[in-house]
Amino acid sequence: MKIAYAREIPLVWKNISKAFSALGDEQRQRILLTFDRGERLNVTQIAEASTLSRPAVSHHLKILREARVLASSKEGKEVFYWIDKAFLQEALGAVLDYLRAEV
Repeated sequence: MKIAYAREIPLVWKNISKAFSALGDEQRQRILLTFDRGERLNVTQIAEASTLSRPAVSHHLKILREARVLASSKEGKEVFYWIDKAFLQEALGAVLDYLRAEV
């Protein structure tokens, strides 16, 4: 057992706690699974594919974007979202690297 429980969280892990928290919600998992490879969707498209209201979808999208699970850009009046694949690969890679090296 490692005695230094209170030791500092690894720097590469600091950005991923929000992502794991965001993905802990089943509705947000469903939103993430709505995207096809490379697809960009707006809130209306996601709401149409889900059982949630548009405001509820917007709320979940905000959390996913703030956690860097999704990226977004505004085009005209619409905001399009897509999976931030690079961030998720980096985040999950940091956890896998720890598991390979330490556990």
